[in-house]
Amino acid sequence: MKRYFITLSVFCIVLLVCSSYTAIPDEHKTLAIGSPAPDFNLKGADGKMYSLASFKDAKVLVVVFMCNHCPTSQAYEPRVIKLTRDYAPKGVRVVAINPNNPSSLRLDELGYSDVGDSYAEMKIRAKDAHFNFPYLYDGDKEDAANKYGPVATPRIFIFDQDRKLRYQGRIDDMEDPAKTPTSYDARNAIDAVLAGKEVPLTTTKVFGCSVKWIEKKDWIKKAEIQWAKEPVSIKNIDAAGASDLMKNKTNKLLMINLWATWCVPCVQEFPDLVTMNRMYRDRDFKMITISMDAMKDKDKALAFLKKKESSSSNYIYSGDSKYKLIETIDPKWQGALPYTILVEPGGKIVYAKEGQVNADSLKAQIINNPLIGRIYKVFKDQ
Repeated sequence: MKRYFITLSVFCIVLLVCSSYTAIPDEHKTLAIGSPAPDFNLKGADGKMYSLASFKDAKVLVVVFMCNHCPTSQAYEPRVIKLTRDYAPKGVRVVAINPNNPSSLRLDELGYSDVGDSYAEMKIRAKDAHFNFPYLYDGDKEDAANKYGPVATPRIFIFDQDRKLRYQGRIDDMEDPAKTPTSYDARNAIDAVLAGKEVPLTTTKVFGCSVKWIEKKDWIKKAEIQWAKEPVSIKNIDAAGASDLMKNKTNKLLMINLWATWCVPCVQEFPDLVTMNRMYRDRDFKMITISMDAMKDKDKALAFLKKKESSSSNYIYSGDSKYKLIETIDPKWQGALPYTILVEPGGKIVYAKEGQVNADSLKAQIINNPLIGRIYKVFKDQ
């Protein structure tokens, strides 16, 4: 199997969720070419405070608006790192700003990431991706974002030594990091400014995820209402059914969680699992739960699932021997609850955790699996 960029149908879905081509409200107009660089006073993922004065010696200042969750932004991270490294000896400084208000980000917009856009999660992303530039948080008030007007992530603004805007728009014209761009717009602009020449192309359109402005908070409430209305059910499953389940004849990554209402760690971790399901279920991912409660407690298990709004595929074990189920699910499983596994198509277990999961570690396992990934790709037969 081979990875390719999204098909037209997936592209249309993406535009519905995170399009940058929507009308731009007056309060978020993009900074015009020739404008002076707006000042900011923002905290970086390294704990330091940064303003324009922090970069006063730079011959060229590059301001990149990017974020943690956006697949397009993640696709460009290596190129921003390389741009920083290549141009640092020439007196160019790069600073990145996360404009997103984390409370305006829906769970189903996190399908391409293991972290959201909060300041705490920025520190995780900066460390994991090995950022070599300051990564600043603007999400609480969005002061810098309102002044610059990035509209979508990633978006780059390039200022000369007098801090006049000389270029704004895309980094280059190829989102796929595995392919070569045909137009290195940001680099062309930097080279022109360093050479004292006019920038050949000062403004370009940008494809990416829309900025999560503070006023989008209502989206979260609407999503919660929608999720609460989703039907929740539970079906019986025996050892034979579980055996068939473990073969994973789908094209999805299965997350299977075995739990019980009487198991305290099971109850404690369950909300995290529901969150992951909402994050990744629009991808090649499916969550399955199997209750190990006694059949007489089936109604109790269903009531719990309804309370937690677990609209995934839910089962209760109806066989006569739990030990038979243990061997069927995973011979390496010692029988303790909760037990969580990730199963690839064909039945290969690629992750197994006996006891309460670490949500951050599990999300990282999911997003880094070849079936999922951080950027827009699909699998096609060779």
